[in-house]
Order: sequence, then C-alpha cells, then structure tokens
Amino acid sequence: MNQKERMKELIALLNKASKAYYAEDTEIMSNYEYDKLYDELAALEEETGITMSGSPTVTVGYEAVDVLPKERHEKPMLSLAKTKSREEIAEWLGEKEGLLSWKLDGLTIVVTYEGGKLQKAVTRGNGEVGEVVTNNAKVFKNLPAKIPFTGTLTLRGEAVIPYSEFEKINEAIEDVGAKYKNPRNLCSGSVRQLSNEVTAQRNVYFYAFSFVTATENAAEKGATGRMTTEPDFVNDRENHFKFLKEQGFDVVEYIRVNAGNVGEAIDAYAEKVKKYDIPSDGLVLSYCDLEYSASLGLTAKFPRHSIAFKWADEIAETTLREVEWSPSRTGLINPVAIFDDVELEGTTVSRASLHNISYMKALDLGIGDRVTVYKANMIIPQLAENLTRSGMMTLPDACPACGGQVEIQAANEAEVLCCINPECPAKKLKSFALFVSRDAINIDGMSEATLEKFIGKGFIREYADLFCLDRYKDEITQMEGFGEKSYKKLVENAEKAKETSLPKVIYALGIPGIGLANAKVLCKFFDYDLEKIRAAQAEELATVEGIGEVLAGGICEYFAKEENNAVLDRLMEQLTVEKPETNAGDQNLEGQVFVITGSLHHFGNRNELKELIEARGGKVTGSVTSKTNYLINNDITSTSGKNKKAKELGVEIIDEDAFLGMTGISLE
Repeated sequence: MNQKERMKELIALLNKASKAYYAEDTEIMSNYEYDKLYDELAALEEETGITMSGSPTVTVGYEAVDVLPKERHEKPMLSLAKTKSREEIAEWLGEKEGLLSWKLDGLTIVVTYEGGKLQKAVTRGNGEVGEVVTNNAKVFKNLPAKIPFTGTLTLRGEAVIPYSEFEKINEAIEDVGAKYKNPRNLCSGSVRQLSNEVTAQRNVYFYAFSFVTATENAAEKGATGRMTTEPDFVNDRENHFKFLKEQGFDVVEYIRVNAGNVGEAIDAYAEKVKKYDIPSDGLVLSYCDLEYSASLGLTAKFPRHSIAFKWADEIAETTLREVEWSPSRTGLINPVAIFDDVELEGTTVSRASLHNISYMKALDLGIGDRVTVYKANMIIPQLAENLTRSGMMTLPDACPACGGQVEIQAANEAEVLCCINPECPAKKLKSFALFVSRDAINIDGMSEATLEKFIGKGFIREYADLFCLDRYKDEITQMEGFGEKSYKKLVENAEKAKETSLPKVIYALGIPGIGLANAKVLCKFFDYDLEKIRAAQAEELATVEGIGEVLAGGICEYFAKEENNAVLDRLMEQLTVEKPETNAGDQNLEGQVFVITGSLHHFGNRNELKELIEARGGKVTGSVTSKTNYLINNDITSTSGKNKKAKELGVEIIDEDAFLGMTGISLE
C-alpha cells in the first residue's frame, strides 16, 4: 500500500472513530489506538506535503446533530498542539512566564452574557458551528445566572460531570448495557438534551478556561453600577482568570510557571489527577503575555499562544485469560477482558471493558494473547494494543444467563451481541431485585450488582436458585469481590430469609399492581391459603378491598400461566411460610385507619408499628385524609404538614404511649 492509500485508510478509520465517540457517545477504538493512528497520519502528511480533504488534522471535533439549533462561532475554536514531553514544554515556554491549568475532559461551551444575564450558550461542535444549548446551560450547577459586568462578556469553559456524580448516576441504572462508559460521554449527552430537566438531574458543572471578549454596551455608558467599563488586564493572562472569578465563575485550577519550574508543576498535577474528582485528560500551558500571544497568530489548526500537555500513559503488558460476557436487561451481552493482574497508576488491574464486537475485532483478540493495558485519563482501564493479534476469539453461541439464542446486531455503527430470548433471566434483573428487597423476601447483601454477576454466570435462572448458591461455592469464592467470608455471609442471609410470610411471597412475585399492602389484604381475605389465591376467579378477587377488576384480572392472568406456577412451586419448596395466628380478640383495630409520622421510641422503625396495626385489623396509609382515624406522632405540638392537616380535618393526634394504651398492647 502506498503512502496516499494509507492516508486515505487512516482518515476513514479516524473519522469513523471520532463520529462514534463525539456524536454517538460510543467507542470503537481506544484513545491510545486513536492517538497512535493520528500521529501516523500527521507524519505521513508532513512527509508527503499532502493534506486530504476531510483529514482529522484539519477538521475539529464532531458535526453538530440536527436536534438542536446550530450557530456559527464568531471566532473559530481551534484545537491545541499537543506534547507528552516535559522537555518540549519547557523549550516551548522559553524565557516567558506561563499559566499551567487543567485540560478538562467534558464538553466545551462558549457562553455569552448581556446586561449581566446569560444570553447564549453554544457547544464547540466542529469548531466553526456548534449547537445552541442556552436552556440547558441555565441549569448547570455552578454557572452564574447574573454577573456584575453589565456589558457583553464572552468566555469559554468546559461542562463536566465529576467522577463521584458519574458513579452515582451509573449505580442507579439497572441495565449494565445502558451504563455510561465514562463521564465525558455522559456529559455530552446531558448537555445536548432537548429537555433541560434531564440536564438538571445530571449535575453538570462549568469551569471557565478562556476569556474571549468583554465590551461595554453603548446603552450602559455613563450608567451607574459595577463593572460597566471594559476591564484592563494590564497585559497579563492571569488577570483574565481573576476577572472571571470576580464575576462568580469557577475557573480551572492554574499555577504561574516558568521554564525552570514547569516540570515540577506538571509532576504535582500528575500526582493530583490520581484522586481528582473532575475528569482531566492533560494540562494546558498558555503564555501570560497577552500582546506576545496575539503577535504569534495561528496555524491552520492551532493557536500558537497555548500548548496541551497529554499524560504519558503508564502501560503494562499482560496475558488475556478470558473474555467474560455479561448479559443485561436490554438483551445486550457486554464483553469484558480478564487478564493477569498488572499494577497501573498505583492500583491492581485485572479487568477492562471491550465495549463491543467491533472493538474486539479491531484488536484481533484471542485467548492467551499478549496485550498492553493502560488507564485512560489515569482512571479507566483500557486495552491499548494486542501484541499477538491471533484473531482466535470465538463469540458465545448461547446466552450465558439463559442458554438461549444470540445474534449480532448493529448499534451506532458498531456490532454488538444480543440475547433474543424474551424470557432471559438477565432481562428480569429488576424482578430479582424486587424479590430480594427488604419488604419482600429480604436477602440482605444481595445487591443488584451481585444479582447481575450471578445471573450472567448462570447461577440464578429462577427464584428458587437464590437458595441453592452452595452449588456454586467454588466459582463464587473465586469471583472478583468475593471470598470465603462474603460467600458464607450471603448464604447465611439467604438461609435466614427462608422463614417468611405469605404476603411477602405474593409481593415478591412481582405481580403487576400488587404491592405489599395489597398482598396483605389479599392473604387475609383468603385466610393465608396460597392455593385458594391461585384458584380464585376474577369476580371473587375483585371483591377484595383495594383490588378491583383490573388488579384481579392481573392476578388471574399471572396464575393462569403454567410456568409461573412451576416457578412458584419450586420456590415454596425452599421456603418456610408461617400462617399468622389470629383470633377475634386481637382484631381490635378492625376498620381503623392510621398515619404514622416522626421518630418512634418503642418500635425500631415505622414498618414494625405498621405490621402490628395491620395484624390487628387496622390499616396504615401515607397521608392524612378525611378517612384517617388517628395520626401517630410523638411530637403532638409539631407544626409539621401532617399535624396541620390532621387539625384541619379534626383527626385525633396521639403519641405511641396513647396508642399502646388504647389498644391494650404491651411490649414487655
């Protein structure tokens, strides 16, 4: 292949990867591989003197999508020249002073204020045309809504989502396939939402990194007020940051350096980034002298007044031992590389996401291959290169969770593996999570993450399997995050959970619309006889208080399915379900409606008191209404909303002692 053909090939590869990363929030190659191919292309262009149309060396970022209004930037937003050499950084600085600051890894935004108020926010887009995201910027956590300067102010900054917020958001996503790969992708999608309500929920922060212009409006001349005159920066870039701070903006952390101490400053940043909560992929060094900066001009792609320092990735060589395929609720089966332990950036690493089949194919993976591993932005483990490139990887021919049929599908120009069995247990992760929850069977310590792992390994396919984990003791104790002690505790908790009540079993089955309260009423109506509930007709079920025709139909539909009954039969073989002993004398709260609020003294929590009331025939609701008989609150004189409502409706407010006295209940 000649040089020109290779350049065409590289441009196609890089543009495809760039489109996937920036416009579709997915990855088809590692950052390491992208940088390597980019450097190869740049070298070929320099050697041949040819730069082709569409080359990523002359285009910047992603093309703005059509779902948001587009706007052309007044000044093109160019990339920065990059280096990983401390020596080159010092040489570039020469005898000048510079400002060294974080290069944050989020989404660049140009923000404009008019008359002290946010007037416009536009994404970087392709450097010339961006997307208007003004409404979304208004809900950034730390972006000022009003500033002292009442002229026209334009600045640039980075919208980011901290790692801590990123982890919280991912933890709340049940489907592992839907989890975000990194904070940058999450931030990109969050800032470019059509509804800023979604943006507000994502906790996006804005850090200013560049002053653009500040001009006094004609209408403001001679007016009173602060900061109406144009600022004088006395030819020093640091004053840009000081001015922006005065306006209420958070600015990127920076330090003033010279050629003699810039290496030491970089080392300090390199140490700090290991625990830095805000995603950063390097540093930016800019000349302090503004006049000198302006005199340097621009290249076709880079401004000459600044340069980016990229972290030199710490790379370790290891052996690929396994590819673990993890099914998810959407049917996506995610590949994860398992390799011999390596030390990277001070931690032991043995796993890295492989993203999708296209990503794996690009690496020509095979079990036993020698691979190199690094941490993207010193945080997220990634495979850098495959030194062996055996290409011997085989895809699963069945879903690990259900044994069902799998097929390769297309998603955002990448190939992914999917389970097409609608009854796959992995697609029912939420139902298993409900089953083990506190108000249901209550297997303490059985988190969704643990369920996900066990389902993916095929340990759990139905509810009864949760009580038979001893079959997989050897496998579980060898899994990451588990050991003999944690395995033993989990099995003990499952054993303890076997002793339960019929209402909790009914609730745990996840019958649509049947919460714990309905399950209790249902069981009481049918005298805690499971077979009577199974055999009940819709007409009879509809007469149960709180059930009605719709829920009755759902219950009948559930028990009409043979598979559901078989699953329940196998579950009941594992459980010990005690029937509550009741007599007419104990039902002294029949027909009484209670609301519980505030802290309790005689009961461990509100659920304990609630269960006691329901066992005696009473009912507990969450809000005070005209049907409420008593509000239980130990602070009777409280001015809380529930107390006020009770007084308005004439509902009697009693404390725990009064409740125990009127019911004749003794806790001794």
